[in-house]
Order: sequence, then C-alpha cells, then structure tokens
Amino acid sequence: MKTLVLIFCFISCSAFYAQGLTASDTSEQSVRRYQNIIKSNKQLVDFIEYTFVKKGIPRHLKNLAVIESGLDHTQTSHAGAKGLWQFMSGHANDYGLTDENRSDMYKSTKIAAISLKNLYKKYGNWVTVVAAYNCGEGNIQKAMNKANSRAYTDFAAYLPSETQNHVKKYLNASYATGELTQVLNDYRTFTANKKAFVPFKSDFSTSQENLAETKLNGAFSIDAIAEWLDVSNEQILAWNPKLQEKLNEKGESDFYLPKDLMVNFLMNKNKILTNSLKN
Repeated sequence: MKTLVLIFCFISCSAFYAQGLTASDTSEQSVRRYQNIIKSNKQLVDFIEYTFVKKGIPRHLKNLAVIESGLDHTQTSHAGAKGLWQFMSGHANDYGLTDENRSDMYKSTKIAAISLKNLYKKYGNWVTVVAAYNCGEGNIQKAMNKANSRAYTDFAAYLPSETQNHVKKYLNASYATGELTQVLNDYRTFTANKKAFVPFKSDFSTSQENLAETKLNGAFSIDAIAEWLDVSNEQILAWNPKLQEKLNEKGESDFYLPKDLMVNFLMNKNKILTNSLKN
C-alpha cells in the first residue's frame, strides 16, 4: 500500500513539475529565510491566519504577504504600493481602504481577505489568485483568452515575467512553511474540472441589471479601454450607445460595463488612462 502511495505521489509531483508548478528553490537558505520572516512576526501571522480562516481562506495565503512585503507594513514599492499587502491606491480605494490605511496591518489584512475571496470566487484556485493579485484581472483575462484556457499552467506564458516569478516565490514560500501540498491539491482539484479548460469570457449581456455604472471623462480612449478589457470597440458601444458623441460634446459621460469588467476597469483606471493618452 505504501508503495502505491509513493508511486502516486511521484507521478502527481512529476506532472506538476513538468508544468512548472512546483517550488523552484528548496535550498536551506531559501527555506530559512521564509521561516525567519514568519517566526519574527508570529503575532501578526496569527492575526492574518485567524482573519483568513474566518473568511474561509487557507492559512497559506499569509505567504502572499510574506513575498509582497516581508511582513513589513512600512514597505512602499517604487510603483507606490504600500503596506503588508502592497495595495495600490486604486485597488485599496475600490474596497473602501484609504491611502493612509494601506499601511495599517489590521485594516489592510481585513480588506486583503475580502479581495482574495472575491478573486477565488472568480478563478477557482489560489495559484491564479496569486497571479491576479500581482498583475491585475485584465492581464489574467488576456492571458486566458490567448491560451484558450483558464488553467494557470496553460496561460502563465502569456503573463508578465514579474508575475510568473511572483507565483514561483509564493510556491517557494509555501514549500518553506510546509503548505505547498495544499496549494497544489487545490490546483489539482480545479484542473480536474473540465471548466478549467473552457475559454474565459465575460458575460456580454446588455441587460441593465447586469451592468455597473461609473463616470468617464473625455481623456479616455475607447480603443484603450477595449484593448485593456480584451473586448471589441463595438461591444463597448453596444453597452454605451453614442458614448463618443457624449464625450466629444460634454467632456464626460455615464459609462456602463458588465459588473466583472467594471471591477477590472476601476482597478486599472489609471493604467488605462495612461494608455489612452499615448494613443
């Protein structure tokens, strides 16, 4: 019996290794580094795990904060992300977290739990959640569509190299904490579902009740919005008849998108605006 179990584990681990979904650095130095970060912040780690368990989130998601900030709430990235969870201003504001509170260990952790839970509801596995947390839902959607699959091991090649490395760091940290098996089992369960390999497409229903509303000013380009959301200009205009006319005449307009795309738009509004101004 033990022999069969070992053979099964070997085959399973080999499959994940072949797909690149395994710890890439299991050296003693790497393991000790992650373990020391957690050991030096035990009280904070306990709070994170307690908060996550209450939300139905696995304890291993604490490792996201480990690789994001080293559990240092004073961290600020060159891009302006702050705190334990390295919230960008727009992402934080979308969840009601003020710029100042991004560095608050406790408030930011509670918001991180909500954000991670929402991402899991959308993607169905924690590996993709970690990737989406790093590069945004827009990039994930584009990669899924290019790969014609929702499975991370299929679409990872279409993601920024920074995001691919971020996932590797997460797997390394999970190895160091003895939680890598949980991460891979979750992914294995997801990929066992045939839906994992169905192209990811948003609900293009134009029913008003399925659309969310915001304000759009004339600085935004429909082309840039469509490109970021990976939909056609025609689809944008189907949701927003005479949008370009209103922007030209009044300089702003009500703007409608399906709810999932609206979250993507709002979280990446500044990037889309930058791309608009380049056109």
